[in-house]
Amino acid sequence: MSTQLEALPHRHALTVPTLPAAVRVARETAERALVEWGIGLRHPVVDPALLILSELVTNSVRHAAALSPELTVYYAAGRDCLAYGVHDRHPHQPALYASVTGTGSGGLGTVMELVLACKGTAVVRGDCDGKGKTIWVTLPL
Repeated sequence: MSTQLEALPHRHALTVPTLPAAVRVARETAERALVEWGIGLRHPVVDPALLILSELVTNSVRHAAALSPELTVYYAAGRDCLAYGVHDRHPHQPALYASVTGTGSGGLGTVMELVLACKGTAVVRGDCDGKGKTIWVTLPL
C-alpha cells in the first residue's frame, strides 16, 4: 500500500482463489467492513463502490485466473475516504482512463465511469517483478 493508504485507520485484506465465488465473497467482506467501520450501507458512494469492486474482481477471475490462482482485495477507509485495491498475478496492466475515452473495452469502461462520477481516482500499480498488478480505487466519502 502507498503511504497515503497506510495512513487510513481502517484496513483489511482478503485473499481468495481466483474463482467466480470470489466476487460474492469480496462484496460481502466489503459490506461487513464498511458497517464495522461506521460507514452505512446507505451512504451514496457505497452502491457504486460495491459495483466497482465486483467488476474488478470479476475481471481478475475472467482474465487472470490462468496465471494467478489467487487474488487479494485490500480494503481501507478513513473519515473522508474509501479505498480498495484488487491484486492478481497477471502481468497485463490495463489503461484505465482509455476505457472512458472509448479506446478501452468491457467492464473497465463502467468502472471508470463510476469512479469519475463519484469524483474518485483509479490507478494501476505493477508488482516490482512485473508479473502482477493492483488496481487501486479511491472514492471520497
